Amino acid sequence: MAKEKGRKLIAQNKKARHDYHILDTYEAGLVLMGTEVKSLRQGRASLVDGFVQLDGHEAWLHNVHVPEYSQGTWTNHSARRKRKLLLHRAEIDKLESKSQETGHTIVPLALYFKDGRAKVEIALAKGKKEYDKRQTLREKQDRRETDRAVAAARRRQRG
Repeated sequence: MAKEKGRKLIAQNKKARHDYHILDTYEAGLVLMGTEVKSLRQGRASLVDGFVQLDGHEAWLHNVHVPEYSQGTWTNHSARRKRKLLLHRAEIDKLESKSQETGHTIVPLALYFKDGRAKVEIALAKGKKEYDKRQTLREKQDRRETDRAVAAARRRQRG
């Protein structure tokens, strides 16, 4: 079997970028069972309610839904079990000190395979207020309208 190369995205948490200001991102490995890896290879996972909890110098990923493997037997995993994250001690210490600050949390942004190994991109984030969310949506809409106007002007110039 040939070695996998590159990055293959499994799941993204788009809502996290909407609900939080992303301050810093980290790439972490995951401790998985065999049936979890097979289920992930089928491209099935959800990061929607996921969060990271630091517990005794260890990082744990909670509430990430990896459905049971369809051909699995009694050795199948539970879908929402907590999974250990593989991070360097310095990264864990940095995350631990920063996440103690008020309003800061650690959320998963993406789950993917990198060179055949399952990885999760986690972010140190600060919760947005409701008006921040509206402001972000307004900026996105303004950017879209500007791009449309520029494209229309270019079409008129060509024609």
